[in-house]
Amino acid sequence: MSKSDILFKRAQESIPGGVNSPVRAFKSVGGNPIFMKKAKGAYMYDADGKQYIDYINSWGPMILGHAYGPVVEAIREKVYDSTSFGAPTELEIEMAELIKSMVPNVDLIRMVNSGTEACMSAVRLARGYTGRNKIIKFEGCYHGHADAFLVKAGSGVATFNIQNVPGVPATVSRDTLTAPYNDLQAVETLIAQNPGEIAAIIIEPVAGNMGCIPPAEGFLKGLRELCTKEGIVFIFYEVMTGFRLAAGGAQERLDIDADLVTYGKVIGAGMPVGAFGGKREIMEHIAPLGNVYQAGTLSGNPIAMIAGVTLLTELKNNPSIYTELEEKTAYLHTGLQSILSQGNTPFKINRVGSMISVHFSSEEVTDFGAAGRANNALFNQYFHYMLDNGIYLPPSAFETWFICNALTNADIDRTIEVTGSFLAGRN
Repeated sequence: MSKSDILFKRAQESIPGGVNSPVRAFKSVGGNPIFMKKAKGAYMYDADGKQYIDYINSWGPMILGHAYGPVVEAIREKVYDSTSFGAPTELEIEMAELIKSMVPNVDLIRMVNSGTEACMSAVRLARGYTGRNKIIKFEGCYHGHADAFLVKAGSGVATFNIQNVPGVPATVSRDTLTAPYNDLQAVETLIAQNPGEIAAIIIEPVAGNMGCIPPAEGFLKGLRELCTKEGIVFIFYEVMTGFRLAAGGAQERLDIDADLVTYGKVIGAGMPVGAFGGKREIMEHIAPLGNVYQAGTLSGNPIAMIAGVTLLTELKNNPSIYTELEEKTAYLHTGLQSILSQGNTPFKINRVGSMISVHFSSEEVTDFGAAGRANNALFNQYFHYMLDNGIYLPPSAFETWFICNALTNADIDRTIEVTGSFLAGRN
């Protein structure tokens, strides 16, 4: 029995399901979760000391790899000043100024403690700003586990096939309207059916919680035009895409202006942190400037701030990082495409920047329905084969892979080689 098996058995005595976040339980892919002990660069090491090439990267924020030296040193130095003050610090200003300098359309930004909190607060702000209650989200898009977002959500909710979440009141669900991703007509219909009632449209500009799914040509532009016409607040969920697809995130890469953006752990280099920000006329409605209340004792935590400032400064000052990430992900894409094409198993590979996913499907995967129709049982077999061979993929077919810049071509070659071995075993 491995140390991970022993730890999982022990964990189930004290932690619901033995994990503190559901997807980690491996329930979708089967088997017991692997407990990690440390990570460095592109590699994670489990409790038994086994090395894995990491394609999760803490679900995105480890853009430069695990335990990135300058971030580690910055945290080590700052922690001697205290881990929390509950009072303002100069670091919070530096973080806000840095984000404003990198991201289009962010005039003001408020730090919070997670992506969930950022999205919850952004929607509350949109409702307070517009005086409306309803929001539109997209099937398969995940925006954290606040009540309003757990209607036809992706990620863990999709993985566990939970259609109706107990504990979410029907009155809350009624104010969350859903449309298929990449279906502009469906959004137009919802707006027409609810005239003057839609406060916000929130979206993953590149979906990452049903695998990686790019926006269709004209889809985001059409949403932007609808929001402008109808006085609806357009919210980009950039917890995954922020500072990853470009220094300015999806807004920069896709050349689409959002009214509000939300961030998660990336602005803390993987630490528990988040933020929401956007146009001044909207953000000024947040307390203490306005009456839309939001607060948090640990918001702007100095350890998270120094980690985030260090990482984001590196990304801002070295734009070649994005070129390198793009090249590595394209190399992986080309290699996987080549090796999978040698078999008889239908597949599709989706990629945007350093986000990529493999779907065992004969149809293009453009929305949640298509992702669900893929051969996800086969993905589960693929996942375990890769895991057994030291390659750690997201433990769900409904998650994107994330590439870090510490990944080498040798690591990618190994990933392609093991995929080929998996395919050979099926033929």
